[in-house]
Amino acid sequence: MYLLTKSILAAMLGFISSVILGYILIPILKKMHAGQKISSYVIDRHQLKEGTPTFGGLIFIIPTLLIVFTLIITGKMELSEDLKIVLFVFISYAFIGFLDDYLSHKKGKNEGLTTVQKFLMQLLVALIVFYLYIKNGGQTKLVVSTLGINIEMKWMYGIFILFILVGSSNAVNLTDGLDGLAGGLSAISFIAFSLISLMVGYTDMGIFALVLTGSLLGFLFYNAYPAKVFMGDTGSLALGAVMGVIAILTHREVTLLIVAFVFVIETLSVILQVIWVKCFGKKLFLMTPLHHHFEKIGMPEVDIVRIFWLVGLILAMAGIVFGVWI
Repeated sequence: MYLLTKSILAAMLGFISSVILGYILIPILKKMHAGQKISSYVIDRHQLKEGTPTFGGLIFIIPTLLIVFTLIITGKMELSEDLKIVLFVFISYAFIGFLDDYLSHKKGKNEGLTTVQKFLMQLLVALIVFYLYIKNGGQTKLVVSTLGINIEMKWMYGIFILFILVGSSNAVNLTDGLDGLAGGLSAISFIAFSLISLMVGYTDMGIFALVLTGSLLGFLFYNAYPAKVFMGDTGSLALGAVMGVIAILTHREVTLLIVAFVFVIETLSVILQVIWVKCFGKKLFLMTPLHHHFEKIGMPEVDIVRIFWLVGLILAMAGIVFGVWI
């Protein structure tokens, strides 16, 4: 009962803090002219969003960190070795995303870090995570007993960590194309992982995920259609990476595929589009990521987001069942 009360309180604190911070931060971002540069390739109505403040990921990143550190300092939350890794990944990827957003803003166009620069920074983070993981006695096996999977990966687990961190962070980044889409799907995914973590004994990560969920819901207060602020790479890279590292540390890597399958589909649509064009000389989808395809066929933005949220919720429930019983 105490754990349930603490969990609900953590989520509430995240929500209230992010709503307050958003109220303060958005006018500041407007005064700084920190507006999003919209790609010329997207449909015309998206051009109307030009100038909407970005860097909005700070609205849920800062409250999450402040609340978690406060809980640790006051003894209400244990600073475990796993939580240290989660916080390191969250802060590191938030920094990479912030740097990308800052350079885009400084250049005045939607081009920040180069692909090579971003990958090298992500590689460095993955190497540090693998070192800390091994130092803390983490297993290098991929185990899913219900599927009969038990693979000893040894040093290749480091490459596996890199693949998950880079893949999950970029998947959320690609999905962040409609108002409230990535934020809502991320909140649903973190609710799932918070419940899984709490039920299988990873209390520290469960509380962290709930604080982040509450902060994301507060962010959606400003990011839902019509968005008053965008999370930018600052938020999307941090969300995807921390989702991936929680899956790694709770040994629920396969569960991540279920819970975050909408993000996976969005990413696969981009990959398939590139392959289709190169092999057959024509497009498979009208536009990618997949949410833009639905826009092209005339679906309203809010309807697309609602459908994706609903699919994400169904997958999250399936992921909870799978994640608890594996």
